[in-house]
Amino acid sequence: MKLKTALGGVAVLTAASLALTACGRADDGGSGPSEAVTLDDSPAEGTITVWAMGAEGEALPDFVAAFEEANPDVTVEVTAVPWDAAHNKIQTAIAGGTTPDVAMMGSTWMADFGDAFATVPDEIDTGDFFPGAVSTTEFDERAAGVPWYVDTRVLYYRTDLAAEAGWDEAPTTWDDLKQMASDLQTEAGSEWGIRLPAGADSFQGSMWMPWSAGAELTDGDAWTLDTPEMAEGLEYYQSFFDEGLADPNADFSSGATESEFVSGVSPMVVEGPFLRGSLELAAGEEFAEQYATAVLPADEESVSFSGGANLVVFDGSDNVESAWKLVDWLSQPETQVAFYEATGDLPAAQSAWDDPALADDASLETFGTQLETAKAPPVTTSWVQVAAKGDQALEQLRRGDGDVAGVLATLQADADAIGLE
Repeated sequence: MKLKTALGGVAVLTAASLALTACGRADDGGSGPSEAVTLDDSPAEGTITVWAMGAEGEALPDFVAAFEEANPDVTVEVTAVPWDAAHNKIQTAIAGGTTPDVAMMGSTWMADFGDAFATVPDEIDTGDFFPGAVSTTEFDERAAGVPWYVDTRVLYYRTDLAAEAGWDEAPTTWDDLKQMASDLQTEAGSEWGIRLPAGADSFQGSMWMPWSAGAELTDGDAWTLDTPEMAEGLEYYQSFFDEGLADPNADFSSGATESEFVSGVSPMVVEGPFLRGSLELAAGEEFAEQYATAVLPADEESVSFSGGANLVVFDGSDNVESAWKLVDWLSQPETQVAFYEATGDLPAAQSAWDDPALADDASLETFGTQLETAKAPPVTTSWVQVAAKGDQALEQLRRGDGDVAGVLATLQADADAIGLE
């Protein structure tokens, strides 16, 4: 199946989510969410209002026609909300009591507004979803949303250049990855062995290394950033720059990653599913024969970032039961496969990946495998601020302006001052 360009919507979600500084939990003026409703098998009815952003907001109005057909007495009204206005719009709606019934919610926004979300009914089973995605819905010891679509990062590598360098399969360990990066330079003539994250969002984009070494971001109500495991991961990150395998001054403007990958300047990169569509646009459909994807090389285990979007129902919805029935329908594996075919969004339901639409695509299947062990940042309003401090730490390491012990001590102090809320 030809790639949908809407795969870029996943990237937009991640960028938009991290570009906004958390503003603290929403104050709904009440005593907390009411008890979860009980759902029965009767059809949904009445009007259900929905807010959705990006490509999802554009695709959803036509997509929910199937739900309306199966539930003749229901009307679903979808409002497409621009990403750059969404955070403020949601905050204002909560304060003014004008929230919709259902909303798409970026996984890093759950803590910002979680007090205003209704608790997921017991009848909606989340056991089929990827664990990393489920973790983003857990707020104040309850389920405050249902995973909708997911995002993660895997290794992209140029198979043609790898063959020139003597590699006929993907690296599986940290040592293998570094050796392959070196061989791509010395044997295949690439300027750099791999392109690693820098600038905004680089800390989150590089967490696969500390996570692979066994690091955890938090323990209870405390940040745990200055640990031996975190140090091991960041030392590995820094070593690629110290050894000349990655460019410390890489261009991260729009299209630069695709350009360097297609040209062979940087023949390996860790990126999300949207890159598949971007590469097709940049180099044509036939370019897919010149690269492959693989799960991230492991130290202790292969661990990547888990992101995406959830579906929430606002507490006090005028049509709460029907709202949850819509959420339940959107979370079904067959519905998520259909939505993937319409938008390119990766299903959060694991069983959806058994469908030929996903299972028969080798480079896409990698993402399903990676999602089995992917982790999400903690559901906290302070994550964006801490991650920004992490970006500064990586900037120092990349440019050789500090050592791992020093930057981690500073990062830990900064995180402690920010707090974990």
